[in-house]
Amino acid sequence: MTQKDHWEQVYEKQQVSQLGWFEQSPEPSLELIEACRLEREASMLHVGAGATTLVDVLLEKGYENMVANDISSSALDKLKDRLGPRLAGKVRWVVDDLTKPDLLNSLEPVDLWHDRAVLHFFNDPADQLAYFDLLRKLVKMGGYVIIAAFSLDGAEKCSGLPVFRYDKNILQEQLGNGFSLIKAFDHTYFMPSGNTREYIYTLFQRTA
Repeated sequence: MTQKDHWEQVYEKQQVSQLGWFEQSPEPSLELIEACRLEREASMLHVGAGATTLVDVLLEKGYENMVANDISSSALDKLKDRLGPRLAGKVRWVVDDLTKPDLLNSLEPVDLWHDRAVLHFFNDPADQLAYFDLLRKLVKMGGYVIIAAFSLDGAEKCSGLPVFRYDKNILQEQLGNGFSLIKAFDHTYFMPSGNTREYIYTLFQRTA
């Protein structure tokens, strides 16, 4: 089964609120986005957005230039349905694979790259390289990168798939010297099932 097939099935068969990464209130991401002090018209790219509630909250706060990406069209359809036509019309929707980007390559550079729980699914070094190459292509000089991934103490699998775990130093090495770490913290996420997952949240700024 391909990655795309896997995620289409996940979102077609399960209620969003029961997914193992669902957040009713995406407070950790909001904390880091607010630390960026972006203008309301700043461009934000949410990679692997799925059916995240973060887009809802940011629209409520007046951010008006967002792109939501996922490899699963079913995931984005669920997010669109929840937002309704008026709010969904304020978001640009891009179904594309971060490791084999097509439509994403045509995007204008963005002020913020936001990834919660996507990067750690890429175990192949070639996929990781493609991810970070795309990130470096799309993030503006002075722009920000938020990556939240399973920490070194985190689970070894998620959604039946093996994951690659991170700390701030590994992420810094992957991003390179052109990105400076602004903030990093550990976060324990409580799943709908009641189980926990250990994350590392990081905020970087592009400096070169």
